[in-house]
Amino acid sequence: FSPGLLVVAGSFAAFRLLNRGLERLVPPPPSARRNRWKWRNIWTSLAHSSLPVTHNLPPCRFYLHPEMSNDLVGTHPPGAHSLVAVSVGYFLEDFVDMLCNQKLHQSWELLFHHSVVIICFGIAVLLHQYVGFALVALLVEINSIFLHLRQILLMANLVHTTCYRLNSLMNLGTYVVFRIATLAWMSHWLFLNRQNVPPATYAVGTVGMAIMTPMNIILFYRLLRSDFFK
Repeated sequence: FSPGLLVVAGSFAAFRLLNRGLERLVPPPPSARRNRWKWRNIWTSLAHSSLPVTHNLPPCRFYLHPEMSNDLVGTHPPGAHSLVAVSVGYFLEDFVDMLCNQKLHQSWELLFHHSVVIICFGIAVLLHQYVGFALVALLVEINSIFLHLRQILLMANLVHTTCYRLNSLMNLGTYVVFRIATLAWMSHWLFLNRQNVPPATYAVGTVGMAIMTPMNIILFYRLLRSDFFK
């Protein structure tokens, strides 16, 4: 039994409670009232994406703990393991929320994405290894902030505003830097360290990267086409 599982369970419960109370904290505009669960879901996702930013950005972690640059398997700073465990709890909560409130043909991509993340992060939580590697993966959440803000602005019917246009630019910029480039670096790290990673873990990581990379490239194309080519 890993104490990290308690953090995962507590995180799941906390995000579930947050989801239930968000409609009072952030009332949906008239344009979003027909899809209230989606409004709550996006704001819950935004709250999770803000965690790596408020809890010392992963780049700051690497600056303060340079030893992690040489060892992403067994080295991690204090609090990093808990941050990864909290993320597992969030992805579990979001998985359940979509499964209960959205049709499968509308959410299968995200459910698939969440399954891969839960497995990969779950290994780091249970084994207390690869936490540094998971921290690198959390760089993606910096872009997710703008990705979720985009959805909120769309639901609030604020597409034709300066705020939406600025967010679109930030979204695409951070997408390239913190999502595509991060996944490319992680794939490169796995390839270089294939001799130092157990075969089963290496297989999970390789399959995860093979799934995530094309999914994110496709999403980038959709964003580019929707916000700039229409």
